[in-house]
Amino acid sequence: MKYFLNLIIIYSLLVSCNKNYLQHKKQWAIVASTDSSKFVARHEAAFVKVNNRFYLLGGRKIRPVSIYDPKKKVWINGAKPPVELHHFQPVVFKDDVYIICALTGKYPAETPLPHIYIYNTTSDSWRKGIQIPKDRLRGSTGNVIKDGVVYISCGIKDGHRSDHKKWLDSYNIKTGEWDSLPNAPRARDHFQAVLADCKIYVLGGRRSKAPKRTFHETIGEVDVFDIKTKQWKTITNKLPTQRAGVMALSYKKEILVIGGESMDQKAAHAEVEALNLKTLTWRTFPMLQNGRHGTGACIHDDKIYIASGSGNRGGKPELESMECY
Repeated sequence: MKYFLNLIIIYSLLVSCNKNYLQHKKQWAIVASTDSSKFVARHEAAFVKVNNRFYLLGGRKIRPVSIYDPKKKVWINGAKPPVELHHFQPVVFKDDVYIICALTGKYPAETPLPHIYIYNTTSDSWRKGIQIPKDRLRGSTGNVIKDGVVYISCGIKDGHRSDHKKWLDSYNIKTGEWDSLPNAPRARDHFQAVLADCKIYVLGGRRSKAPKRTFHETIGEVDVFDIKTKQWKTITNKLPTQRAGVMALSYKKEILVIGGESMDQKAAHAEVEALNLKTLTWRTFPMLQNGRHGTGACIHDDKIYIASGSGNRGGKPELESMECY
């Protein structure tokens, strides 16, 4: 009996090791278009999937939407936004991409946009949405959507300089209702939020204090808001590599925190770290081919795609590559 138990234990260990080997054998790879078409490079922008197409939109200056067809593997350019909009996390509702609490203008005195802006992917057109309550204006927030309600967390009001917010708000797309919810445990900007199991995970980021401490005050704590109970908590295990300007998403019962920037190095971070939603522990994924910050990531056919962003701390260079994991 003991012999068979030992065999079972050995077999289980071999299976586990094989799974880990296959996981780490998988790497990020650069994706090239079939016709050499390119997107418009940008940073402090967004990258989302809508109806089996990818959309790279926003960023500093007014730049057209870049649209990628993963089936044909080609890029085309779409419409330009009516205003400069950057430092935002978009949400998708039906065929629309909603941009709520973005910044506009030049570093370090950017100002919050007073209205919501919506990009319709079917008509390739932009429209101005409702006015955001004046007493809740800010940018660089973490936004998620559940059942047509957008949750907007934290952010900064005075560009990269000051007035960091702990706020959490909700915006009901169907009714137009804006509501204030309990404050987060701490303020942060340059981060992303992720929705998983009716909870909002707020990860990465910093408290920007330009010009002398723009990149210094990164945040390792992960704050979690339970939509059902309307309560916040902070998990025990901090983000292993503290950084801001991250990309984050839910992937196979984990939350991945990808890339970013910090004072620890000039080059943008290439680290990819995963939070297990059951154990609330971290593990590492293969690193990006090119470290980057200030963009987004999306999932298609069980693969993660990420495009553009900045390759160094700050605004340059704007990368012209897309990667897939």
